[in-house]
Amino acid sequence: MAQSSIVIASTTSTEQSGLFAHLLPEFKKASGIDVKVVALGTGQAIDMARRGDADVLFVHDKPAEEKFVADGFAAKRFEVMYNDFILVGPKADPAATKGNDIVAAFKKLSAGNAPFVSRGDKSGTHAAELRFWKMTDNEAAKGSGYKECGCGMGPALNMAASTGGYVLADRGTWLNFKNRADLAVLVEGDKRLFNQYGVMLVSPAKFPNVKAAEGQKFVDWVTGAAGQKVIADYKIGGEQLFFPNASK
Repeated sequence: MAQSSIVIASTTSTEQSGLFAHLLPEFKKASGIDVKVVALGTGQAIDMARRGDADVLFVHDKPAEEKFVADGFAAKRFEVMYNDFILVGPKADPAATKGNDIVAAFKKLSAGNAPFVSRGDKSGTHAAELRFWKMTDNEAAKGSGYKECGCGMGPALNMAASTGGYVLADRGTWLNFKNRADLAVLVEGDKRLFNQYGVMLVSPAKFPNVKAAEGQKFVDWVTGAAGQKVIADYKIGGEQLFFPNASK
């Protein structure tokens, strides 16, 4: 019998943090199903799923995910896990952003024209960054140091490391990132930095080519006890990267 396989459209953070390399072999063991991951910024992953080019969507931009369901591209969205965003920048912190208030930090970045690397790629992280700029009194004033790289999380961190810039990152990719130079975590612990991930089976009613049975198996497994435990067990240097919170 031919090996069954599914395509998951997901985010660069689940890929670059190493989570999928840890998670998918366990799912394969449990189900016999191969998974091909296409890791894009969340916006592009959602676009791919809207074209019916994926069986499952696994991303982190809740407002966009809820719209995906409302528009009929999935029957239901399931929460899977969360981690958090952090503001990373040079240890010396010339813009004096350190603390636990992300909006105050963004105001200082703009006032000081600090070098800031924006993903600029419509990813979940980029969407969060734009929300924080919106919360400052003047979202247009990002300062002259603001640069959009149109790139994934790893390359954005590399750019910040090599230019002494600031960058909004997801903690998972940061923990897995080797080339830190003198970067450090400067802002964390603000509840607005909470980063929730959701998973959805792409609608087989809309796209008959969707592998509904196999895709649903993945959704059930990753939100079930076995998948949730595998997520919780993923650590780098003793630090847990993602925190399972599927509600059954």
